[in-house]
Amino acid sequence: MDLDTVRTFVAVADAGQFQEAAAELAVTQQAVSKRIATLERGLGARLFTRTARGAELTIDGQAFLPHARELLRVAERAFASVRGGSRPLRVDVINSRGAASGLMRDFHRAHPGIELDVLMLFDIEAAVAAVRSGAIDASFRAVAVPGRPLPEDIESVRVVDEPLHLLTGPAHALAGARSVPLARLAGHRIWMPGIVPGTEWAAYYDDLVAEFGLTIEATGPNFGSDALLDTIADTPALATFMGGQTRLVWPAGHGLRRIPVTDPTPVYPHSLIWSRDNPHPALATLRDHLGAMRPERPEGETWTPAWTRR
Repeated sequence: MDLDTVRTFVAVADAGQFQEAAAELAVTQQAVSKRIATLERGLGARLFTRTARGAELTIDGQAFLPHARELLRVAERAFASVRGGSRPLRVDVINSRGAASGLMRDFHRAHPGIELDVLMLFDIEAAVAAVRSGAIDASFRAVAVPGRPLPEDIESVRVVDEPLHLLTGPAHALAGARSVPLARLAGHRIWMPGIVPGTEWAAYYDDLVAEFGLTIEATGPNFGSDALLDTIADTPALATFMGGQTRLVWPAGHGLRRIPVTDPTPVYPHSLIWSRDNPHPALATLRDHLGAMRPERPEGETWTPAWTRR
């Protein structure tokens, strides 16, 4: 359906006269008449009755009017979604409680006038495809996985290294430790349901296991963080890893312990990735904001997989 004819129909309906609608649209009265005639032929219905006072809507015209207004509103939203600087900045984060989400909350507080759409894609393949297509403007990721470098048109910058903590229940053998050396975790069962082979976080933990002889179990369905916390609290033999900047709340009766891992501290490398051809003006503001940050760095030696970029 031609939007000019719909816009003309709404203008005539509001003005009540073809001549006034023509003046509002800056076209001739003849052009208005032709557009209305074209619309009526397309709909197979008479929309106006000409009277001495001007043009009155028929019953069919009255029925069509609210839909015509909605068509114009939808069209305006569609144009706004791609109009430079007018649509929200769309940013992908790994999860809603991790370090990347915290960075975006800080950005929103610093720049409340920038409208944001924050979403969560599954893995780096989906994120890179969405960045390249323009479906999203940026993504926080671990940058790559072994053997799959980023495409040439994708840029990245490392923004924060998030230290891993060990999370245990109150009866776990390490529950009383103020910190735990990474090598001491060998032989302990670390349960992390939801690790999916082929993702960047799976590659991260595969390298961690291989280098330090850890046992990470990804068995069982992933029922979410609440079920994970319940199980860790009730099972002395199990622990799990979580990001040091991950925000979780659990019942006081769980007695869970967050224990920093040291010597070396494994850190998860969060990088911002974007397409160098992306024109959204707020993207530069986000990069400048992240570049001006001075995130706290873990003390002592740290570890990341060899394939992560600095």
